[in-house]
Amino acid sequence: MISPRIPAGRPLAALLAACVLAGPSAALALTLDDALRLAASEAPSLQAQSARVEAARNAAIPADALPDPKLVLGVQSLPIEKQNRWSLTDDSMTMQMYGLMQEVPNRAKRRARAEAASAGIDRAAAERHVELLKVRAQTAQAWIAAHTVERKLALFDELLAENRLLDRTVKAQIAGGQGQAADAVAPRQEAALLAERRDELEQQRAQARASLRRWIGAAADEPLDGHLPAWRADPHTYSGHLQSHPELLAYGPKLDEAKARIDEAVAQKRPDWSWEVDYLRRGQQFGDMVNLKLTVDLPVFPGSRQNPTIAARHAEYDQLQAEREAMEREHAELLAFDLAEQQRLSRARQRYQDSLLPLAREKVELSMAGYRSGKGGLNDVLAARRELLEARLKQIDLEGLEAIAGARLHFAYGDSL
Repeated sequence: MISPRIPAGRPLAALLAACVLAGPSAALALTLDDALRLAASEAPSLQAQSARVEAARNAAIPADALPDPKLVLGVQSLPIEKQNRWSLTDDSMTMQMYGLMQEVPNRAKRRARAEAASAGIDRAAAERHVELLKVRAQTAQAWIAAHTVERKLALFDELLAENRLLDRTVKAQIAGGQGQAADAVAPRQEAALLAERRDELEQQRAQARASLRRWIGAAADEPLDGHLPAWRADPHTYSGHLQSHPELLAYGPKLDEAKARIDEAVAQKRPDWSWEVDYLRRGQQFGDMVNLKLTVDLPVFPGSRQNPTIAARHAEYDQLQAEREAMEREHAELLAFDLAEQQRLSRARQRYQDSLLPLAREKVELSMAGYRSGKGGLNDVLAARRELLEARLKQIDLEGLEAIAGARLHFAYGDSL
């Protein structure tokens, strides 16, 4: 079945529209690419990160702006004694004051704040990119897990059909006098055990769909379509991309932001200043006046004020550098583990495909032939069938685990976007 392609824009709406067009009885198949597109659009964590980027952009607009001006209102030299007390016009020294005051932080401080705000935007964008890759990786792994369970359930449907054939064969053998009456029970016992195992798989299916639903919503309940992805690259390619891991790249804007905070702390040693203009209104018999005022900060105690703040910002910068080195070593370790795990799974899958699974099938055929000819017992047939079942389930598991390991490597160190 070929699944309809979902456009990049508004994928959920497109998904619902496709369901309507397909008719009420048709089910839309969900491919891995469809799931990845839906996750990139619908995951709440990505919506939160997008809002964070928008917040950082808006916060950067006033970062280097001057503070709001202040309106100054007051009365100077108001008498409180003798005959002209509380009068605003009788005394020549009494003045009604209307003024405007503006604080002006020094230029280096404003520039550092602008640089910190710009780095904050880059940091938010980098962290959203990290979250996007995490969401895509988790979505891919959830889709692969669900796909693996569906393959197992399809296998059990096939096994139950084979069990019915075995039941008829056993009954024919007994009717022909070549089997024991107790053998008639064995196929039904096997059918019950298969049903029990199938119930376990139904539970795993519900859990896998719940994991997928976390990332893509209601579309997780659609039938799956497509094959397991084959994300494989040379180990040297992955190793060469280690420094480009999104979590490591995110430290670039973090360090830029910390550097800007250092510059801002150093700028505290430079004086800020402010100016004020006041209009002083007196009684009609006296002339009005104007005040002009300039205020300059005096950072004369840097040892107990500015220097400790500068030292704290340097320590924060050193902390980020150490954290980045620690994360780089952690990812180098994880990369080595994941590569080793992928290679082990690849060899094991190939071993089952080339050797163990064909041998298990051959054993079932030989034991079945022996039973039909009266040279073997039914227990040998059932034991061989159980071994084949486990081998087939193991093969499916290995293919799923190998795909999951490939997804981890692809989204962390490959060309994932």
